[in-house]
Amino acid sequence: MLDRRTLLAAVAASAAAPALAAKKAGVDPAFPKGFLWGAATAGHQVEGNNINSDIWVMEHSKPSVYVESSGDAANSFVLWPTDMDLVKAMGLNSYRFSLEWARIEPAQGEFSVAMLDHYKAMIEGCRARGLEPVVTFNHFSTPAWFAAQGGWANPQSPDLFARYCNRAARHLAGGISHALTLNEPNLTGLLDIVLPPGIGDKLMDADRAMQAAAAKAHGVAKFQAGNALWIEDVPTTTANMLAAHKAARAAIKAVRSDLPVGVSLAIIDDQPVGRSSIRDAMRRKLYEPWLLAARGNDFVGVQNYERSLWDDKGRLPPPKGVEVNDAGSEVYPASLAGAVRYAHQVSGVPVIVTEHGVNASDDRIRARLIPAALTELKKAMDEGVPVKGYIHWSLVDNFEWVFGYGPKFGLHSLDRTTFARTPKPSAAILGAIARKNAV
Repeated sequence: MLDRRTLLAAVAASAAAPALAAKKAGVDPAFPKGFLWGAATAGHQVEGNNINSDIWVMEHSKPSVYVESSGDAANSFVLWPTDMDLVKAMGLNSYRFSLEWARIEPAQGEFSVAMLDHYKAMIEGCRARGLEPVVTFNHFSTPAWFAAQGGWANPQSPDLFARYCNRAARHLAGGISHALTLNEPNLTGLLDIVLPPGIGDKLMDADRAMQAAAAKAHGVAKFQAGNALWIEDVPTTTANMLAAHKAARAAIKAVRSDLPVGVSLAIIDDQPVGRSSIRDAMRRKLYEPWLLAARGNDFVGVQNYERSLWDDKGRLPPPKGVEVNDAGSEVYPASLAGAVRYAHQVSGVPVIVTEHGVNASDDRIRARLIPAALTELKKAMDEGVPVKGYIHWSLVDNFEWVFGYGPKFGLHSLDRTTFARTPKPSAAILGAIARKNAV
């Protein structure tokens, strides 16, 4: 736990500095009544031992691009009440988590009532604590059987996904506050563009070899995981995921028509530099199909971590002298507001910030980023952009996919042996803003 002196200092800083910053920026510090303040996790990244998942297969393939296995993760399959207690203790009013399709449908057509009951208990656990459950039906990971049929490249994938969503919704939809069909599907086949320069290129060949090994082990022609870096047929995969989102949205709405349903998109704050910048072309490639699809949603989830500068040739490195995160990307607080403005401009629907944060082992970076970014976000809201909530990634340091447990995004640190969660000063800063409902 935080010592008393550190906690008091953090709360004092959160009470004074953001308000001063907002005043200087000419921003009304108060957020609307009913604004969602939350923290997020995702099943495979925190639950542990998700052995029927495609990602588990990838982690244990030889070769594997994953630097380590997820293993027990944060043991949140057991310790989800502890996680929710952390959210409540911070003073937040919502918790975003995901259902694990591989647990609910471990074999094609076989649905586990026990696992559906598990997630129902989580939804009820949120409600018992006064937390709004924001539930993602698929956060990257898919069942191994689904990946062994080609994953999202399989022409049957939209129907398979819609069937799962309908079954899950019939068991769970009554208690959900907001539903998300897919997490960051717009990055499918495009991760090499948005990952820090040099990282994506190095991983592509290794990811292709890993998929080939997994396919051979399963005796199939193609094993395509839900968050594969290398994808052979991007247009087909993207078209199937767009169809899957629409079919899943309809399947969930068929169960509960008044449940707000959306999709979460990874949106960088792309900014043009110089004449003939390719920024607009990159936006069309990275986001436009999904933002147009979101016009049929109740809201769109925006997930932002940085900005990109584009000249006429490509993406520029961060400006010299700026603060950077642990991956070397610029820490730019205004990027969230920029991404939100763009998302609403194209989609025309309300926005929920479903992820925002920073890969930083130095929590002081996170502690500075949160109030600064929220000040800019409130400025966009004052301009008329309908933002309904802010959910921070992540509640606790967790398994960050191919990078393992190295990246630190958490508001709480994690002891991977005892599974103890320890709040960082940034948790108190976000919590104080949420309690005041003002930055």
